[in-house]
Amino acid sequence: MTKRYWNITFEEMMEAGVHFGHETRKWNPRMAPYISAKRKGLHILNLTRTARFLSEACDLVFDAASRGKQFLIVGTKKKAADSVTRAARRARCHYVNKKWLGGMLTNWYTTETRLRKFRDLRTKQKRGKLNCLPKRDAAMLKRQLSHLERYLGGIKYMTGLPDIVIIVDQQEEYTALRECITLGIPTICLIDTNSDPDLADLPIPANDDAMDSIGLILNKLVFAICEGRSSSIQNCAKRQQEQTEILSDEKEQTEILSDEKEQTEILSDEKEQTEILSDEKEQTEILSDE
Repeated sequence: MTKRYWNITFEEMMEAGVHFGHETRKWNPRMAPYISAKRKGLHILNLTRTARFLSEACDLVFDAASRGKQFLIVGTKKKAADSVTRAARRARCHYVNKKWLGGMLTNWYTTETRLRKFRDLRTKQKRGKLNCLPKRDAAMLKRQLSHLERYLGGIKYMTGLPDIVIIVDQQEEYTALRECITLGIPTICLIDTNSDPDLADLPIPANDDAMDSIGLILNKLVFAICEGRSSSIQNCAKRQQEQTEILSDEKEQTEILSDEKEQTEILSDEKEQTEILSDEKEQTEILSDE
């Protein structure tokens, strides 16, 4: 994988509080390699490792976005919900920011059925068809629509399983993580000192409680996704230009061959005319001799 420079600085991570972990008594021993110190009863994360893993995650999503892969961002706790929504809309990703419904991915057939119903209700509401129904039926359908909007609004355009899932707070979204592991979907997880780093395909050790820390990590990932999609568009335009140039060259070659064929035919006609004149000359000489 090509290494790129994503402008990840220690200063901005310090300002965002990325290095603050949980209380020392609430830690997972498997996080020991990612912890650099203890201070006032808190674990302090090693920002060198955070920067390295975040850079690797940015490389991964850049390459995936350039190949047209789809992303799902999951973060349902209050401190993360708004950041998840903004990041997902900016990167045109799917997201879940209210509640993870069990089986959302592993039972995709049921989820897909709910999404179809959700889209159908939205269409009916936009066209004013719900207002034509009896008040009781209309109220019931509007409640269903509100419920579906709350829990499925971020994935309403998702037509299949995502290619990569980005999880904010691995502990909070454990159900979503287990579903991804079951289905073999790669995961990028924000892990604090109370998490198990072995569960995520690509863990990013960082403070998952501070809004600034969550926002910073998501902004870096979203920027990489946007750059990857932009690169994909540029590559597509470049390929189209190359194909156009190839077609143009082929057209020119065809025209040249056509001109050469015409010239050959002209020369052939001239040769035939020369032969005819030569025959006429011979006949004239024969007649003259007679």
